[in-house]
Amino acid sequence: MPESSAGRKASRQQSKRWPGITGRRFAFYSVAFVCVAVVAVRALLADIFYIPSGSMEPLLEEDDRVLVSKIDYLFGDIKQGDVVVFDGRGSFASLGEGGLRQTLGDTAHFFGVGVSETTYVKRVIGTGGDTVACCDSAGRLSVNGNAIAEPYVFPMDAASETEFEVVVPDGKLWLMGDHRSESFDSRGLLGAPGGGLVSQERVIGRATHVLWPFDRFTAIPRPADSLPLAGSTPNAQQRNYR
Repeated sequence: MPESSAGRKASRQQSKRWPGITGRRFAFYSVAFVCVAVVAVRALLADIFYIPSGSMEPLLEEDDRVLVSKIDYLFGDIKQGDVVVFDGRGSFASLGEGGLRQTLGDTAHFFGVGVSETTYVKRVIGTGGDTVACCDSAGRLSVNGNAIAEPYVFPMDAASETEFEVVVPDGKLWLMGDHRSESFDSRGLLGAPGGGLVSQERVIGRATHVLWPFDRFTAIPRPADSLPLAGSTPNAQQRNYR
C-alpha cells in the first residue's frame, strides 16, 4: 500500500528533528547516560559496601550490604559513635598494598561481587583532642575521663581485653569494632607506626543504612552529640542518638 503524503511528511519532519538517531542509538545513549549517572553517584554521593566479617556484630553481620553516604562530612564533622567506612592503607593496611590485586578488588566491589581488601568499617570512639582509655575499675571504656555507655557492643564482650590509653591528635580517629573480641582495630596497632590512628582524610563516608538482606533493612543510628555517658538513663541515651 503506497505511503500517504501525510505519512511521508511526518517521516521527513521526524528525520529533521532527530537526525541520525535510530532506535538502537537511542537505546545505547540511554544506557550510557544511566551508567555515567550511576558512576557519578557512587563516586560523589553514596556507595554500597559489602561487610566481609563479623567485627561489627551485632549491628552489621557478615555478608550485609550497607549504604555509605559520602556527603555527610562535607557539611558536618565526624562524631564519636559514627560508623564509618575508610581506606585502611597507611594504618590498618600497608601503603604498599594495591597494584593489580587491589584494582581487581575495587572493580569487583563496583559490580557488587567482591570486596576491597583495604577498606574497613569501624565505629569512631575518639576524634582529635580526645583521650581514650580502657579500662576503668568497672571494665568500661572512657573518653576524656568519662566512662561511656556502649549498648552496641557484642553481648558478653568486654569493652576491651587490651588495656590502653591514647591521646588522639587533631585530624586523626581512634576506631573500634563492636564485636570487640573479634575485631582487628586501632587496639591491634598500638605498637606500630601511627599507633592505630586513622587520618580523617581516609574516611570514605558514614554507614547510614543496612540495605541487604531485606529482612534486616534498618537505619544505622548516629549520636546527636557524643557517645552517651555510663549511668545515663535509657531515655537520655535514646535522645543522644538520632
